[in-house]
Amino acid sequence: MKSKLTPPESTEVSACGLPEFYCADAYDAGQSTGYLMRQILSSVAQQVARELEPSGLTNAQWVPMLKLYLGRASTVAELARECQLDAGSMTRLLDRLEAKGLCRRIRSSEDRRVVNLELTPEGRDAAKEIPAILSRVQNAHLAGFSVEEWQTLKSYLRRMLETAQTLQASAEKK
Repeated sequence: MKSKLTPPESTEVSACGLPEFYCADAYDAGQSTGYLMRQILSSVAQQVARELEPSGLTNAQWVPMLKLYLGRASTVAELARECQLDAGSMTRLLDRLEAKGLCRRIRSSEDRRVVNLELTPEGRDAAKEIPAILSRVQNAHLAGFSVEEWQTLKSYLRRMLETAQTLQASAEKK
């Protein structure tokens, strides 16, 4: 018996010569790559949230904490870009992190428009636990995969992401 995930015997080809993996007449949203990825992300996020609960960090808060800890951003503007958040959302999120004593904003002495960020000692302690939690949760979700399968999966996902970024750049040019 064929799995629902098995591609059709003959895949249609678009006018530009690329395969069309989905057909509107037989579309099953529950079997789409987007839906499956969303379900996996949701499961990972829920497990990470459960593991972070004792630290008081939410899913929205651990990402900027980790980016600050890893040195991926040092200003409010950089962190907002890295987290793909607008300025207002980032301000509210930083208000909550500051209220918890995990980070602080420091206005630049050279340029008053720039607000630098730093983790407090408590923030560094909380952030240094995040990679271990992420590793544990992701390893649990990859149980049963071989190293080769894991590497192949990552290569497919990178390729799909590159295509998505190309499509987004094309759309932005229009």
